[in-house]
Amino acid sequence: MGPHPAVAAIRLAVRRVLHDLLTEHHRTTAALPHAPSHELPPPPLVLVACSGGADSMALASALAFESPKLGIRAGGVTVDHGLQPGSDLRAAEVVLRLRELGLDPVDSVAVTVGRAGGPEAAARDARYAALDIAAERHGAAAVLLGHTRDDQAETVLLGLARGSGIRSLSGMAAVSGADGRYRRPFLGLDRQTARKACMVQSLPVWDDPHNADPAYTRSRLRHEGLPALEKALGKGVVEALARTARLSRDDADALDSWAAQAETTVRDAAGLLECAKLYALPPAVRRRILRRAAIAAGAPAGSLFARHIEEVDRLITGWRGQGAINLPGKVVARRQGGRLVIRQG
Repeated sequence: MGPHPAVAAIRLAVRRVLHDLLTEHHRTTAALPHAPSHELPPPPLVLVACSGGADSMALASALAFESPKLGIRAGGVTVDHGLQPGSDLRAAEVVLRLRELGLDPVDSVAVTVGRAGGPEAAARDARYAALDIAAERHGAAAVLLGHTRDDQAETVLLGLARGSGIRSLSGMAAVSGADGRYRRPFLGLDRQTARKACMVQSLPVWDDPHNADPAYTRSRLRHEGLPALEKALGKGVVEALARTARLSRDDADALDSWAAQAETTVRDAAGLLECAKLYALPPAVRRRILRRAAIAAGAPAGSLFARHIEEVDRLITGWRGQGAINLPGKVVARRQGGRLVIRQG
């Protein structure tokens, strides 16, 4: 008799990601100069980011089950955000659980959460910084994240509420980060599947009280917004939003590629953007070029919103002699002699 369907589903999702990583590892190894077998690189190490919640515990158990069969080393890391009393004890419990699953190495990393961008964004930034450090310290090929289809749907709705454009609607990528470090095997699975997999395997699960705290935007969306949408539109809302993310990502990737190619054609010999050539481009392509230029000048990507780019775009499409546009990061955009100048100061 095979495993429970929920367990089979999470294992299959993880197996596919591990196969991809192993293929990438073999390709990289084959490109190295010929060396004796005892000098070949060790098998890749994959870490799972685990909070102790159902999604990440299901992911950790699947990684522990699948990795030995493929000859992949598997470890884990938990991040202590220090936002709740006893968070250090909770992190120690997660470390113990991961080791009981057979994962090694296992780290607990304490971080200090700032305030920039609000509590949720600050916690996320601190968490990814800690995961980056852990991955680099251990030489990990990848870090697995337990984001599910439900998380994807919430991300799409949050992007829609911000009015941030098609890139925000594309949600989370299955592969992201430097050199494809972050992998999300569960984007095609719902949250209930992960929870059920934990239940049938008798895996202890910790439910973060912040996930039910209405002070957090994502929590309100999860417990109030999405249920209201499902009541009004039917149970297929989450799946439809996840499908929207996939389609939007394809479109956004295509437009980003077009913008990267077009950018070389709209700069003069000195490297300045020519307004007339920018004007001739489709708006979606032009605005991507403007965003790239602003980020290159020092504007933080996370603070650069659609409204900022729209203001800069008016220097191209609605030129009436208006003054400079101030952007995040003390970056200034102004039109001078038919050229668009974007620089700090």
